[in-house]
Amino acid sequence: MLEKISAPVSVGFTFDHTTRRVIPKWVIWEGRTYPIEKVGLHHTYRAGRTLFHVFSVASKTLFFRLVLNTDTLHWRLEEISDGMSD
Repeated sequence: MLEKISAPVSVGFTFDHTTRRVIPKWVIWEGRTYPIEKVGLHHTYRAGRTLFHVFSVASKTLFFRLVLNTDTLHWRLEEISDGMSD
């Protein structure tokens, strides 16, 4: 089931200078750590002058839509899904 959320989260990531890519490695949400097993789509958009990076990632059991605000460097969890239909 897909659930829309707007919650602050902690995200650990690496930056590969050779490919110039940011790769999320884990998400901490509601006190639990979810290791990221797969990074799917990544895109950017602007709201005014602020650039946002959107990552679709998956842990072992959940799918997350994470958004990074490049002005504040804060991460937000925008959507979560367990992969089951509604």
